Amino acid sequence: MSAAHYHNVCNRFRGRAVEIRTRDGRRHRGIIWHVDHSRVFLEPFGRKRDLGGFGYGFFGPGYGFGYGLALGAIVSLALLPFFFW
Repeated sequence: MSAAHYHNVCNRFRGRAVEIRTRDGRRHRGIIWHVDHSRVFLEPFGRKRDLGGFGYGFFGPGYGFGYGLALGAIVSLALLPFFFW
């Protein structure tokens, strides 16, 4: 699948819990909070989403620490049910 395909899929599932598997075999679980033209940004489970309830985090309003994955490295993307974590 192309990076453009995964870009569209990631945009459609923004704000949802997902598991992403990359070409090197690593699995990343978290909530998609941003997608740009080359990366998808995940907020890992177990992290607090804001500071003190005011919604000002380090990566923008309402977000704590997260990390980006290259769209070209994604092999599969699966939605996770909320009772899973």
